Amino acid sequence: MHTLFIGDLHLSADRPDITQAFIRFLDTQIEGTEALYILGDLFEVWVGDDLAEPFAMKIAQHLKTLSHQLPIYFIHGNRDFLLGQNYAELAGITLLPEVQKLSLYGRATVVLHGDSLCTLDHDYQRFRRFRSRPLVQWCYRHLPQQLRLNIAAKLRRNSQQQNQMKSEQIMDVTADEVSKLLAQSNASLMIHGHTHRPAIHELGDGKQRAVVGDWYQQGSVLKVSPDTIELQTLPFA
Repeated sequence: MHTLFIGDLHLSADRPDITQAFIRFLDTQIEGTEALYILGDLFEVWVGDDLAEPFAMKIAQHLKTLSHQLPIYFIHGNRDFLLGQNYAELAGITLLPEVQKLSLYGRATVVLHGDSLCTLDHDYQRFRRFRSRPLVQWCYRHLPQQLRLNIAAKLRRNSQQQNQMKSEQIMDVTADEVSKLLAQSNASLMIHGHTHRPAIHELGDGKQRAVVGDWYQQGSVLKVSPDTIELQTLPFA
């Protein structure tokens, strides 16, 4: 009996190895799992459900099949924040709010993508507040398809360039924000992704922060059972 957490797969058509590794995970690594949580950035970019690529529809089919066995929950990431209800229904996944509180085997837990915790990255936080506005998202979804693709490509390039110039400290979570959210949620365990720095941090007073890793070179899965919490790696080969 256990629950699995993954995130930051950044699936894209030009990385079929990651797509195949994820499908293999869904088909062969789920035995005994009670629920699967996907903590954002499942896709490298998402410009709208109506522009889902063929590989994304293939992913939806495998998720849908698995959803008949166990619930699958999804929290939006900074790359796929526009993933909508149409795709969620095709994939059999349940969309969750940005911050979700739950009781995980009797332990108060808060789960999220994690980008909201990186408060030292002021430029990104300003952009995040802007793109999170419902009106902004509605307007974007109603732009011509090619224009949406062009905007997404430009944002992706700008993000990659800016991240190369930012320090690791700026791109990591801040301790104050972690403590504040744990206190607000009355939780002793926080689970998130986004930073691509898999680890289980001991915070004192019985509190922990678990970070799921990315899937660039290998799979990364957080397995939580009633008595243990552990990070596992899944080789692509």
